Amino acid sequence: MIIIIFIGLSGLAFIYLLTHALFKALLVMCAGGVIHFVDDSQDIHFMGGLSIYMPFTSSSLIVSNFALCGIPFLAGFYSRDFILEMFSVRYVNIFGFFLLFVSTGLTVCYSFRLFYFVLCGDFNFVPSYSVVETSYNMVFGIIGLLIISVFGGGSLMWLINHSRCT
Repeated sequence: MIIIIFIGLSGLAFIYLLTHALFKALLVMCAGGVIHFVDDSQDIHFMGGLSIYMPFTSSSLIVSNFALCGIPFLAGFYSRDFILEMFSVRYVNIFGFFLLFVSTGLTVCYSFRLFYFVLCGDFNFVPSYSVVETSYNMVFGIIGLLIISVFGGGSLMWLINHSRCT
């Protein structure tokens, strides 16, 4: 994000900061629910197959991961696509250009690693007596952040483009 400010795109850095905060908050809440579900263990090898036991939290985790990766029509897509486009058309040294695209690719790699280990793998946690979805208080927060993560990026870009036109 510092590179974005250095090349004169401070407004774009602010948009990225807002959208990133939206879906990252959703990701942290879902990860907290998953960690609480597996008896406060943070070992990713114990967390397989949680889409069966926690369908709502798992689907919210998928949406937040996809927004982090920049999948089209989610909040992260609009800011990430615009940043990559601005870097492509402006004069930036080859190291900064390479660093931006490699970091984007690595973000996608570790997001799909999380997706695979937590949702697709085998459930390896032996004491399965605490099989519950996250609490209702967290569900309301997750629903709010989920709606904003899906519609927030497009709405924010529309507001910014609309305010420039008038």
